[in-house]
Amino acid sequence: MINVNNWTLLYAEQAKYENLYNKKSGSIIYGMEGNKINSKILIVDDEPQINRLIELVLLSEGFCNIEKAYGGYEALEKIKANKPDLILLDVMIPEIDGYSLCKMIKENNSLNSSKVIMLTAKKMEEDILKGFECGAVDYISKPFSNKILVARIKAHLGGKSSAIQKYKDITLDRTKKAAYIKGVQIELTKFEFEIFETFMSNIGMTFSRSNLLSYLRIDGGFDISERAVDFHIVNLRKKLGEFGSYIETVRGMGYRLKEEEN
Repeated sequence: MINVNNWTLLYAEQAKYENLYNKKSGSIIYGMEGNKINSKILIVDDEPQINRLIELVLLSEGFCNIEKAYGGYEALEKIKANKPDLILLDVMIPEIDGYSLCKMIKENNSLNSSKVIMLTAKKMEEDILKGFECGAVDYISKPFSNKILVARIKAHLGGKSSAIQKYKDITLDRTKKAAYIKGVQIELTKFEFEIFETFMSNIGMTFSRSNLLSYLRIDGGFDISERAVDFHIVNLRKKLGEFGSYIETVRGMGYRLKEEEN
């Protein structure tokens, strides 16, 4: 867990990853199983400790093409030069704030292929909405789980994932954005599909309502609240029929897709 509100915990977490890196003599860059992920990632945060810790977390998962920036101008120059696949962008950075930088990226035809995940301590609903309005594909509030951060990054870099996902008798076709139960297609809304795809990509992982809220795009012309997440989960369960109960409510935490029994 990266907790920017507790510097003692932050330093301890960084020390843990630094020690792991040193013990492996740098081999941590190939991940724990030796697999390299070549997607280009730019971390933009003005706090050196946070920047370095996120870098170490990604290195430990096999990401080996990582750059860092500490301010808006430096970030913009690196984005123009290297065109990263994904940018982890803090809001409160010097020179150009994260919202403005995200908007600049998305309005530039030569840069807008880079995906932006806002990674910030600003967590009010209006902050989240503003992030999406500026073109971010995701919004993660600090403090956050390292595992969830990595899962969300991999989900957004999902071109390397299989187009077909299966869970019990349910099949999800990422390319067609279609879901099937025992070969029969079920009609899911865009949000229902995105949420269930998130669950299937991270079976057993619990997502809070605010996590799931970030997947709901604002182009529907309606207000978004955590209550809307509950509404869509209820509808999704109904459409999944006998399999709806496998979307579990984790009391006080959120929702998850039940792990398959061996």
